[in-house]
Amino acid sequence: MAEKKNTLTLANPVKINGETVTEMTYDINEIDGILFATAEAKKKSAQGMKNMSVSAAAEFDFGLHLYLGYAAIIAVNPSYDWADLERMKGRDVVDVMGIGRNFMLKSEKDSTESDSDEPTETTPESTTQAPATSKRKG
Repeated sequence: MAEKKNTLTLANPVKINGETVTEMTYDINEIDGILFATAEAKKKSAQGMKNMSVSAAAEFDFGLHLYLGYAAIIAVNPSYDWADLERMKGRDVVDVMGIGRNFMLKSEKDSTESDSDEPTETTPESTTQAPATSKRKG
């Protein structure tokens, strides 16, 4: 694989499979439907909401963001388990939540960007054309 994965450096290393892990690779583009659904189920379970379907808008669901961050790590580290990542603490938890948040918010931004050279501003252009002789000399 020539593609470079992102790396999260942990402030609080975690023991996984008998080894102390100080860095974790992740890739939000490797989150598939199964990982997404599992992340949502794990989040609900952690919150004690196994059978509840009421949730905040996904953009503001910080618990979901955390578990989607875990999913991005698991996607490229299949030997890691959800329970391994749930042992993370401190600033590392916030950093993983940011990974999941970027997954949720990035999709809208990416859909507006294209390969064209057209500007991506959202300001509408005026439909009224100024006459060519509108300049006044004082």
